[in-house]
Amino acid sequence: MKQELVHVLAGNAFAVSDAQGDMEIDPTAPIGLFSFDTRFLSHWVLTVDGERLHALSRDDLTYFETRFVLVPGAASHYVDADVSVVRHRFIDEAYHESITVLNHSPEPAEYTVRVEMGSDFADTSEILRPGPRRPAIVPDPAGQRLWIRYERGRFTRETCVSSSAPAQVDRSGMTFRIRVEPQGAWHVDLHVDMIIKGARGRDLRASIDSHRQHVRQDMRDDMRRWFDQAPQLVSDRPALTAAYRQALSDLAALRYTPLAYVDRVPVGGLPWAMTLYGRDALITCLQTLPFTPELTPATLHMLAMLQGGRLDDLREEEPGKILAELRYGEAAAFDEQPTALYYGAADTTPLFVILLDEYERWTGDVDLIHELRHPARMALDWLTRYGDLRGDGYLRYHPRNTASGVANHTWRNSPDSVVDRHGGVPPYPRATCELQGYAYDARIRGARLAREFWGDPGYAERLEADAARLRERFDRDFWLPHRGYFALALTPDGEPVDALTSHLGHLLWSGIVEPERADSLAGHLCGPDLYSGWGVRTYAQGQLPYNPVGAHLGAVWPWDNAIVAAGLRRYGYEAEAGDIAAGMFAAAETLGGSIPEAFAGFPRELTKYPVQMPDAGRPQSWAAGGLLMLLSTMLGLRPCGDNLLVNPAVPAGYGRIELLDVPGRWGRADAYGRERGTSRRLRAGVDARRAA
Repeated sequence: MKQELVHVLAGNAFAVSDAQGDMEIDPTAPIGLFSFDTRFLSHWVLTVDGERLHALSRDDLTYFETRFVLVPGAASHYVDADVSVVRHRFIDEAYHESITVLNHSPEPAEYTVRVEMGSDFADTSEILRPGPRRPAIVPDPAGQRLWIRYERGRFTRETCVSSSAPAQVDRSGMTFRIRVEPQGAWHVDLHVDMIIKGARGRDLRASIDSHRQHVRQDMRDDMRRWFDQAPQLVSDRPALTAAYRQALSDLAALRYTPLAYVDRVPVGGLPWAMTLYGRDALITCLQTLPFTPELTPATLHMLAMLQGGRLDDLREEEPGKILAELRYGEAAAFDEQPTALYYGAADTTPLFVILLDEYERWTGDVDLIHELRHPARMALDWLTRYGDLRGDGYLRYHPRNTASGVANHTWRNSPDSVVDRHGGVPPYPRATCELQGYAYDARIRGARLAREFWGDPGYAERLEADAARLRERFDRDFWLPHRGYFALALTPDGEPVDALTSHLGHLLWSGIVEPERADSLAGHLCGPDLYSGWGVRTYAQGQLPYNPVGAHLGAVWPWDNAIVAAGLRRYGYEAEAGDIAAGMFAAAETLGGSIPEAFAGFPRELTKYPVQMPDAGRPQSWAAGGLLMLLSTMLGLRPCGDNLLVNPAVPAGYGRIELLDVPGRWGRADAYGRERGTSRRLRAGVDARRAA
């Protein structure tokens, strides 16, 4: 088993270390201090008298702050050391670490405390195989600083380490030769600035301690406001309350302000997605509207500002298209990867319209609807002008950047994720089923916006007519009568890709499914091929490509399950939605802490424990948001005019749930729910499938 890794994070800045707080390059993990897609510290090791330290305990105070208690030497059953070290770190736009050395002996003691420091300025895209760089290193003993600078043309990154105590500064770190009185203490503050484009920081020596205290208090106040503004959950199940608070904490941690922007938006998550992903941000905002609606305006504004305006094959950009990914690292700056602004996603554009409409339904913020009228109409027009690649009315994708772009422009973006039940790979352009659902929903919602707010009933009628034709065509072409579900995708020639996947729940969520098909879809989603006992697998077992540890070929994703459960409730399958919610919360309770973005799809009765996947991010914004969406689905929360409708369907074992002060256009409202009996619409059929 690998040693536990410890992280602190704030926005898109984060530090990952070993259990002692040290950072050393690891070819299998993203160790170091990162911000804006660059590693600013790759080496940060503390020793006392030349010895590495062993952790006695660690206290994770908040998502941005942790404290280690350490002693020199190797671990033993009993530790009787004359010296101990308290290592306290927190992160905001900079990194701060305080080191306190405690002398427990009855005599004065002298120690040599050293912190080794280094940076490789690796891009996050190459973090497991960093390229060679030769940063300039400038020790400044008089200023008690160490400067490390990397420059490539216009791309400049600097790390500046400042000390509050006198130090011997050399090219590889700082050494402190100290004397500590009996039962006394020595203390130093280290401050690490992460500087972009060579912007020089001010002299921090005189104010470093007050700056630390001020910034840390501001962050604590911000976290307190975040929790105060969110609804309060009261539950008979303490683990549910704990999971709820952890999800809110994760969402607070994963807010950042992009460069040249003023508001905070959600990043994808730790460690690989600490930047703006259009899909992740839009989904997170949709999930959290009943809880933290303030995330949505900033996200919609940011994505509207970056909306595609030209044809660019490298970045997959088209007029009206909504961004997929925004990166600031070296590879993006020099177009070695297209991620400075990358538009390789076919689902972000309809999701933009869906979120805009849903936000108004919850908040009544008509001003935003008027303000974003032009970006929304550009997005709706993109569905037909650029998204319909075959002229057959279906939203499709065909990557134009085949060298460095992604292969699949959907949330299942790994190269092998769109295959039939025998492993056959369909040709491009691909029309996956969930894209049609999103496009249908976006047109229905766009029609409402056009009729009620934009004063354009003619445009609304055209959108509704397009949606109706799409729904009829979709039911005819995607339905597999011999299997009782919709195909995963259509080939360019209209042949169905016959895989059974969790996308059936996305279709229910979108409303594109005819009611008479819903029973069959719900049966598949809750049957043993898709439902693992913890959640719905991305890809059903019994098909040749199925792999329980394959990210998109059998793993279970919390955000995906939140959409599935919401879709089941939309079509009246309350108990089935409750089963999925209960399974997902059971996984969260069993794992403890932040719920990962995905875990393995092994049957629950086989492993008895949700098996984590080593590369799965944790925390993740849409995983945390997925738990909130599942809670909202259990309570049946839905805006209706100026009122909040509550229609609870609480699964067995959850007792009474109260969600107090739900924000919306009604001001604040309370929602209550209690578990029901066992009468279930599909129970006989589902039980029969599980028995089989």
